[in-house]
Amino acid sequence: MKVLLFGATGMVGQGVLRECLLADDVQQVRVIGRTPVTQTHAKLSQVVHADLFNYQGIEAELQGFDACFFCLGISVVGLDEAQYTRVTYDLTMAAAETLSRLNPNMTFVYVTGAGTDSSEKGRSMWARVKGRTENALQRLPFKAVYLMRPGAIQPLHGVRSKTALYQAVYTLAGPLMSVLRRLWPDTIQTTETIGRAMLAVARNGGPQPILDPKAINQLSSRG
Repeated sequence: MKVLLFGATGMVGQGVLRECLLADDVQQVRVIGRTPVTQTHAKLSQVVHADLFNYQGIEAELQGFDACFFCLGISVVGLDEAQYTRVTYDLTMAAAETLSRLNPNMTFVYVTGAGTDSSEKGRSMWARVKGRTENALQRLPFKAVYLMRPGAIQPLHGVRSKTALYQAVYTLAGPLMSVLRRLWPDTIQTTETIGRAMLAVARNGGPQPILDPKAINQLSSRG
């Protein structure tokens, strides 16, 4: 399996990259992003691309892949709806529309979040925008689209948030999150769990397009 990965320098993307590199059936992982990752690996190649809204100049680098794991995202804090839409909807669709044309047999897996509003009409701005993005992705002519909606996420295996404040919280809360995850496993996912679940749907599909925390955990254990 050949995989494209967007957002590999973010917390979720770091975890997904780790699982891809560990998977025996993944032959190639190509990371697309504005900044390079620091890892080196025989399976890993990178395309550093400054304009993630336009892929015309690198289309040759995006062809021939079986799956795309799209882990790019941004916090809604401090953003109005237009700003959040620009990064969440416009950026995602620019990549997805290009990939659906170049790789119609691709499985596209998108990380959203628990509470996403599929109706696009709720009070929560971020949830409406995420819902609009999910709905638009499902209309594209991919082989399959899966929408991962994790709850709280615990970073494992040295994965770190790029946001210093968030990382401080994860460091302090790590032991507590481990306890809570054992008590209520369907409320907290790990970066490892999300990465394994993405690989599982790329290999064998999933039970439904929208995957809630419980489904993510089940898929992760299936491998």
